[in-house]
Amino acid sequence: MAKSSYFYQRNSQTQPDKYLALRAKVREIFNENRCCYGYRRVHAVLKNEGITCSEKVIRRIMSENQLIIHGKKKRRYNSYLGEISPAVPNLLARDFHADKPNEKWVTDLTEFQIPAGKVYLSPILDCFDGLVVSWSIGTSPDAELVNSMLDEGAACLSDDEHPVLHTDRGCHYRWPGWILRMDTYGLIRSMSQKGCTPDNAACEGFFGTLKTEMFYGRSWEGVPLEEFIKELDSYIRWDNEKRIKMRLGGMSPLVYRRSLGLVA
Repeated sequence: MAKSSYFYQRNSQTQPDKYLALRAKVREIFNENRCCYGYRRVHAVLKNEGITCSEKVIRRIMSENQLIIHGKKKRRYNSYLGEISPAVPNLLARDFHADKPNEKWVTDLTEFQIPAGKVYLSPILDCFDGLVVSWSIGTSPDAELVNSMLDEGAACLSDDEHPVLHTDRGCHYRWPGWILRMDTYGLIRSMSQKGCTPDNAACEGFFGTLKTEMFYGRSWEGVPLEEFIKELDSYIRWDNEKRIKMRLGGMSPLVYRRSLGLVA
């Protein structure tokens, strides 16, 4: 080793940490956001607060301080019960881009299994910005779960808004009650091909992110169903109001809509 290299490294170890304040700020942002943000989102939050630094520095700080997102995959709930009623065409054809709110919606049903029992989530997502328009949570994957979600979502629409609502071929979206509601509200039905999850990738991606950030890697032993449901509801509200999305310029869906003057 060169003599200069030795003394450089020795002197650098005795210098105070120039990123001490930044380390504390990064940890604060990470903890405040449910330990869900990677270095890119942490960097975006710092940028929004007027703090200039490199993404590489944030990545190194998070690595050195073990600020790591943990998660694992589990079996998914399947609601397919056969061809109950005729399927409708796939109008979205995997094009999830929307130029305005309430143009394209997607929905699906997912299961959470904890020691206390099973919980089911049914949300409607707006393809415009990923906003969760409405959602219902329950302990049974029945028609009431999805119908109440649809009623709440339709209540947000104006008279001239008739979004395409894309689903998979699950039984909940093929019962007469669902079809009648869709027709009553003037919504346009669209369905994935049988067993083709990429056809509803926007909703599947939301479920994957939600479970990675909120569900997997945590012990739910001793947590009652009521408390879990409150935690799940809290996460969705946080996702709408505070969780930043890089494709929205580092803003949450509601903040993004306010920046466009779409909501007060």
